[in-house]
Amino acid sequence: MQELIVATRNKGKLREIREFLQGLNLKVTSLDDYSDLPRIEEDGKTFKENALKKAVTIALYTKKLTLGEDSGLEVKALKNQPGIYSARFSGEQATDKKNNAKLLRMLKKIPLKKRTARYRCLAALVDAKGIVDIKSGSCGGLIASRCKGKNGFGYDPLFLVPKYKKTFGELDPAIKAKMSHRFKALRQIRRSLEKYLRRLP
Repeated sequence: MQELIVATRNKGKLREIREFLQGLNLKVTSLDDYSDLPRIEEDGKTFKENALKKAVTIALYTKKLTLGEDSGLEVKALKNQPGIYSARFSGEQATDKKNNAKLLRMLKKIPLKKRTARYRCLAALVDAKGIVDIKSGSCGGLIASRCKGKNGFGYDPLFLVPKYKKTFGELDPAIKAKMSHRFKALRQIRRSLEKYLRRLP
């Protein structure tokens, strides 16, 4: 069975990726399954740069097929912050709770209709020979005035989907999965993986 290393230690992200790739003849592992991997500093200026850096670093080191993914939230009223700094928006000791609290503070005086935002995801598939594919996905919404719901992770309790009048934190995970930025990117990556697996001897 072909192994795919997902270059992340984020358990929520890994869980979603595993669900999206179910049914493929793949053993999906993560950075937590290895003890001697090089440290990856996410110092890229774009989601694409960070996703590629993760995938290339791990693929070259392990000589194994690797998926690097970088995603985040862009809020128009904040000039697309937090963007690539989404995971560490509130500082070095950032947590989802601290990040959400900082976002709410920054948007305190901004009305709901002007709190437009989008989640973005870049996924890069790389093996020992080079880049296999790079795909992207995005999902638009609004930032709610307070956290709602226990599902998902990151900014999900604040990311309001107007169509359902619910946040990603409130939505059924199956509904979120079919419209999320990560799903849109990984749906394309899945097709690339299917082609890749068919070419294997």
